[in-house]
Amino acid sequence: MPRSLSTRGLSILLTSCLVISPLLEARVRPSSGFNLFSAGEEVQAGKEASAGVGKQLPLLPDSEPITQYVQRIGADLAAHAPGEKWPYNFHVVNQKEINAFALPGGAIFVNLGTIQAADNEAELAGVMAHEISHVVQRHGTRAASKQMAAQLPLALIGGLLGTSALAQAAQMGISFGVGSYFLKNSRQAEKEADLLGADIMYDTGYDPHAMAQFFGSRAPQFFSDHPDPGNRVVYVSAEVRTLPAKKYRGTSAEFLAVKPQLNGMKPMTAEQIAAWQKEKQPNVIASSTTAPSPSLNTFKHSDYQIAYPDNWQVFGDKNSTVTIAPPNGVSQNAVAYGAMISSYQPEESKATLDQATHALIASLRQSNADLKQIGNDENIRVNGVAGKSVDLIGPSPIKDQNGKATQERDWLVTMKQADGNLLYFIFISPDKDFGKLRPVFEQMLKSVRLR
Repeated sequence: MPRSLSTRGLSILLTSCLVISPLLEARVRPSSGFNLFSAGEEVQAGKEASAGVGKQLPLLPDSEPITQYVQRIGADLAAHAPGEKWPYNFHVVNQKEINAFALPGGAIFVNLGTIQAADNEAELAGVMAHEISHVVQRHGTRAASKQMAAQLPLALIGGLLGTSALAQAAQMGISFGVGSYFLKNSRQAEKEADLLGADIMYDTGYDPHAMAQFFGSRAPQFFSDHPDPGNRVVYVSAEVRTLPAKKYRGTSAEFLAVKPQLNGMKPMTAEQIAAWQKEKQPNVIASSTTAPSPSLNTFKHSDYQIAYPDNWQVFGDKNSTVTIAPPNGVSQNAVAYGAMISSYQPEESKATLDQATHALIASLRQSNADLKQIGNDENIRVNGVAGKSVDLIGPSPIKDQNGKATQERDWLVTMKQADGNLLYFIFISPDKDFGKLRPVFEQMLKSVRLR
């Protein structure tokens, strides 16, 4: 018979097992990739998009018990999400179709129909863990960055890294709101979200198999925004096999308590929501609601300072591209009323003000081919600094009462900075309102002081 292990030997063996066993776990690492957006810009993009969701979709109030239940599950899952600690928040959409989506920075929306279709809490947790994983892996802003890189000159890309991607995205019409192209994930992104979501479920105590089972059997509509990566059950099961066996949570008493209430609710269909949207908000920004206040605030950037109406908002910070606009001056993540301020590095380091200005106009037209110059550019002075003034016209992001596109007027003003870069201001308004807003834009321009 083999000799029994000594107490000391057994202790060493047990210690070794405790040290080695975590190394045997094959955990999914969040994917990463090219991204022009800083973490702060990602959160800001999500906040701006989230503010518009309630205008486009019927949301249950936060006081609703079902919403509070979903928020508790979400907070538990988010606490076990790896990587950046995004400011996660969770909402319920009063919609029948089985779906969910996540915005950059952590806002997650789950359709009421998804909760109704779940047979147990683990299935609901699986949908939410999947969406959390899209946030962790920054799939939305990575897709947007890829699109921006395809449209922007290399000189502008270099200036965007970590500084002005959010404003440039808005200028290019890149949106993260409801129905955005950049929320429609690729099959590869779906598989990444499944695998990372499985680990988040496991760490939170839920059986990861429930996610694959739910997507496979009861969520065909889910694939309109989440293309089926195929073999979901197979690869999720393979991932689970790499993890130590454990006893999973059962269906909670809270889920059983809200289920009768869920079954009695009649969420809106997609067709009903479309009619609700049309009645609730036509795609028109009323001029009266953009009226600037005569009182001014001052914004101090690292390169300049500028005064602006105190009922308008500043989007950006002292080190980034800045948009100053009324609260409703942004439509579909594009500026419809207001001003955008940024810098441009010309390819020729010794370019004159005139050369740099026309290089900038050419780059702006690469992302908006319909943008056209009106008349000739003029030489001006802004508080003693030489500048160029150019009037442009192009399509506006807003439409008239009949749904037809309107014209936008853009007033471009440029000045050279000490480092040779171009500081530029674009004052923006629908053409029909530009005459009324021009005095405000001129007042803002006169207040500019370079720093």
